[in-house]
Amino acid sequence: MATAATGQRLATAATLRLATAATNTLKAANADYSGNYKNSLPRPANCGENPPLHSFLDEVPPLASASDTAIASQFAIRPDTIYLNHGSFGISPDPVRAARRQWIERLDCQPMDFYVREFETHWNDAIERLAEFVGTAAANLAFVENATFGMNVVADSFPLSTGDEVLTNHHEYGAVQRIWERACGRQGARVVVARLPDVFESTEQVVKAVFQPASSRTRLLVVSHITSPTALIMPVREICEEANRRGIAVCIDGPHAPAHVPLNIDNLGCRLYTASCHKWLSAPLGSGFLYVHPEYHVVVEPQLKSWGRLLPNLPLQWFEEFIWSGTRDPSAYLAIPTAIAFHQSAGLERFRDKVYSMTTETTRRLVELTGKPPIGCGPRDWYGAMAHVPLPDGDHRGLQDRLWREHRIEVPIIDFDGRWYIRVSHHWYTTTDHIDRLINALQYLSAARR
Repeated sequence: MATAATGQRLATAATLRLATAATNTLKAANADYSGNYKNSLPRPANCGENPPLHSFLDEVPPLASASDTAIASQFAIRPDTIYLNHGSFGISPDPVRAARRQWIERLDCQPMDFYVREFETHWNDAIERLAEFVGTAAANLAFVENATFGMNVVADSFPLSTGDEVLTNHHEYGAVQRIWERACGRQGARVVVARLPDVFESTEQVVKAVFQPASSRTRLLVVSHITSPTALIMPVREICEEANRRGIAVCIDGPHAPAHVPLNIDNLGCRLYTASCHKWLSAPLGSGFLYVHPEYHVVVEPQLKSWGRLLPNLPLQWFEEFIWSGTRDPSAYLAIPTAIAFHQSAGLERFRDKVYSMTTETTRRLVELTGKPPIGCGPRDWYGAMAHVPLPDGDHRGLQDRLWREHRIEVPIIDFDGRWYIRVSHHWYTTTDHIDRLINALQYLSAARR
């Protein structure tokens, strides 16, 4: 165990050294106002020499010893913005942005060498790091652009026949509902939508509601790990246990889970899991993964058919079909290990303690302001990094735009099930001042409505 732990620390340190060195280069060459940096890069002096990735790196101090403020400073957010929507589009810290640009430079300087001689090795290394992080074997994972892309792969691959049913619930992401409506329509199956309780009080109550409309024709259950419109952490392990008892396969829609909550996919009992890495893990936009249980390796295949691997290699396993889909920029995927290293160095439990605590306080203040309790209550912790509270009765469709135009606050205002809600995301860079300004803005706009 000591050897494995040491190896992980060395891998994390190496990844951070690469990213930090690249960050320092970017900052020196592209300094802009208020700590933000231009996207342009000078032509690297070593372009074409193809040096070893770690040959020029210096040691960097571990983030575990850094203050919250120092860690927050790694996120270059536009200075006119209070960003409370990490749950939709995450912002990458400087080391991750720099690592991605380093991969792009490595590709752009000599694409033939990169694609033919390096690409698969780097791809497989990144998959290995991700597999360790999410708790499964690398042979069960494939990179996809995001959770929606992965869900489309599942919908196009999962075997359905006339009369079969796919079970979802009314808290699922709207795009996922559309994906399965189309897939079922093509195969003569149908989507059945479970109605979940208005107030979440216990795991048993929610699990019972999820399966209430299940039947002998139910072939697949699609459920979120953390719901998008309502920010609720679903009891997915218990849901999978009940589904397995009934002989129903489970596909978990997990874009909000990686880094947000502890994740060990093999222990959940699902057959399929799709996620985005650009949200709470803060990897680059356009990075995600699809998990496929060995039972379904022979079933799942990409929507986009190409060589699978670059010739003369041929795909022999299911995940190899996803490696080469044509000429593309893989830098978002290859920077995922840097995002993992960033969080591990700063401390995942420390991160969760910070954001969960902020969610509790933000929820309290929003409830005090609106007089409306959240959907999740009772002994279970239904919320993680996102506060989610109903707004006062009325039409709030213009509120999100006004919060941005008049107060420079980015926060989603969500119309769900006939009511309006506010969903506030917290991350390393979120401060109590940001929440103060949100509360003050809501008070001002509420008074202006009267």
